[in-house]
Amino acid sequence: MSDKPSRPTLTEELRRQLADDIITGRILPGARLDEQMLAGRFGVSRTPVREALKHLAAIGLAEPGPQRSMFAATVSQDKLVELFEVMAELEALCAGMAARRMNTLERKQLEALHMQSAEILRGGDAADYSDLNTRFHAAIYRGCHNRQLEQMALSTRARLAPFRRGQFNLSGRLGKSYAEHDTIVQAILRGDRARAHEAALAHVEKVSDASTLYVTGSDVPNGPRLVAVEN
Repeated sequence: MSDKPSRPTLTEELRRQLADDIITGRILPGARLDEQMLAGRFGVSRTPVREALKHLAAIGLAEPGPQRSMFAATVSQDKLVELFEVMAELEALCAGMAARRMNTLERKQLEALHMQSAEILRGGDAADYSDLNTRFHAAIYRGCHNRQLEQMALSTRARLAPFRRGQFNLSGRLGKSYAEHDTIVQAILRGDRARAHEAALAHVEKVSDASTLYVTGSDVPNGPRLVAVEN
C-alpha cells in the first residue's frame, strides 16, 4: 500500500477546480463553459478541458447545448439533499454488511488506511486527506461483498464527489471527519453490524450538513458562494 495518496492527473485537477467553481458560484448557472477560454485560463490544451467537461456532464454539473457547447448546471438544493439521503442509506448498508463480511486482511487494510489518514490529519493537507478519504470509503464498499451495492455506492458517491471534497475546506472538518471514521472503523473491527450501520448513517448526514455549508458559503472566509436554487 502506498504511503501517500497519488497526486491527481491534469484532467482530474482541472475537473476538480471547475466542479468547485460551479458548486460555489464562481461560475454562475447557465454560463457557457467554452473549451478554448478555459484552456487559456488554465494554460492547458483543449483535450483535458474537453475530458473534464464530459465528466462534469456525467455527474450533473454541466449540461450540453447546441453545436457541442456546454453550460454550467444549476445546483438544486432539493436534488442535493435527495442524493445525500440515498448516499447515507447506501453507506450505512455497506458498513453494516462489511462488519459481518470483511475478512481479516480487509479489516487490516481498512485500519491501515484509517491510521494513514491520522498522519495526514496532523499535517492538515485537505487535498491528501480527501484522496485518502475516497480510498477509505471504497474499501468499505468492497468489504460489503455485494457487487451490486458496491457499484450503486460508487456511482452515487461520484455524483457527490465535488461536494464531499469541498467540505474539507471548512474549519475543523478534517478532525471531525476522522473522528466519525474512527467510530465506523471500530464497529467494523468488532463485527458490530448495527453500530457500523448507525455510525455510517450519522457520518454521511454530517457530511451532507458540512457540504451544504460549503456550497452556501457559511464558515468559509472570503468565499463567493451560490445559494443552491430550489426547483
